[in-house]
Amino acid sequence: MKRFLQLVGIGIVSGAVLAALMQVIYTLTGNEAYVLLYNVDYFPIIHVFQDVAWFGIAFHFVFCIASVIGLFYILQFFGWQYRMWPYLAVYTVGSGILYFLTLLTERPPAEDDWMAWFYWTSSHLVYSLIVAGMIVRFVGRSR
Repeated sequence: MKRFLQLVGIGIVSGAVLAALMQVIYTLTGNEAYVLLYNVDYFPIIHVFQDVAWFGIAFHFVFCIASVIGLFYILQFFGWQYRMWPYLAVYTVGSGILYFLTLLTERPPAEDDWMAWFYWTSSHLVYSLIVAGMIVRFVGRSR
């Protein structure tokens, strides 16, 4: 149970840093890549909440927590849960691909906005470094 709670905490902290970083990028550049963090209008059923601000934020954090927990236990199967490279690969490459969910929505960013793709993907690289670093430092240390 302790490990699970540590992973939940890592999901919350890293999700908050990702959201803050995307907001800073928006403030400095005006690029709306951050919108994709909270956009749920292309998901069946839950898209009805697309205009409820808190729902997008909650969705972001639930997804961050679930991805940290899920990836940790998948990597544990291979004995890689305390290595940084799988987190970097999955989160960075995965987010670079997931960016193209923009094709399914009218909201920004546009699918051909390569600066938004760069900001989105590089922010997720930072997210992956935080997740992996915290797992190695805190979860790995408590073994």
